[in-house]
Amino acid sequence: MTPEAIIAIIIFIAVIYALSGRKRRESEKTPEKPCPPVISSRHRPPPDVPSRPMAKPVLRPFDERTSHPVADTTEIAGKAYIIDGDSLVIKKNQIRLFGVDAPEMNHPYGKKAKWALVALCKGQTIRAVVKAEDDHGRMVAKCYLPDGRDLSAEMVKAGLAIDWPKFSDGTYGSFEVADARKKMWLADARQKGRMHVWAKFAANRQGPK
Repeated sequence: MTPEAIIAIIIFIAVIYALSGRKRRESEKTPEKPCPPVISSRHRPPPDVPSRPMAKPVLRPFDERTSHPVADTTEIAGKAYIIDGDSLVIKKNQIRLFGVDAPEMNHPYGKKAKWALVALCKGQTIRAVVKAEDDHGRMVAKCYLPDGRDLSAEMVKAGLAIDWPKFSDGTYGSFEVADARKKMWLADARQKGRMHVWAKFAANRQGPK
C-alpha cells in the first residue's frame, strides 16, 4: 500500500470519528421546552369575579309632602310587620297606608292604633298595591286583607285613624266615627299644618325644665 493510500484512510477515519462524536454530543443535550403561545389580552378569558351581595333596603320615616304617584302595577304580598297604626313592613319594604293618618306611638291612642293593626294583620298575607312613592323610594299603598278588606278603611272604621283628604280625595271620610278627630286631635292638627300644637304637646310631656 502506498503512503498516499495510507494517508487517505487515516483522514477518512478521522472525519467519521468527528461526525459520530458531534451527533453523540447533540443527542445528550437536554431539549428546550417550547415557549407557550402568547395570548392577547383581547382573547384572554376574564377572571372569575364573585358576585357582590345586594344591599338591604334602608327603612326611613315617611313624609307625604314629597310623595308622587306611580302606576298601579307594583304589588307586594306577604306577612306584615307593624310599625304603628298606619305603617307596616312587607318583605323589607316600608309601607304607609294610603289616604289615612293614625296617631304616632307617643301620642294619645298611638299604641292602641298599632295593636289594632297588629290584630287585623296577624297570620294574614297582606297585599299592598303601591299608589305613590316619595323621593327616597318609600311606598304609599292600599293594603288589603285576603278577604278584600282595605286596611285603611278598617282602621278608620275602628276609630283609630282619620281620613287624610289631601291624599285620599275624601275616600275614607264617610268611615270616620263621630269623635275620631277629637280623640286624634294631634293627627288633625298635622293635617291642618298646625305643627306648633305638636311642639306644645312635646314640651308638656317633657315637663318644666
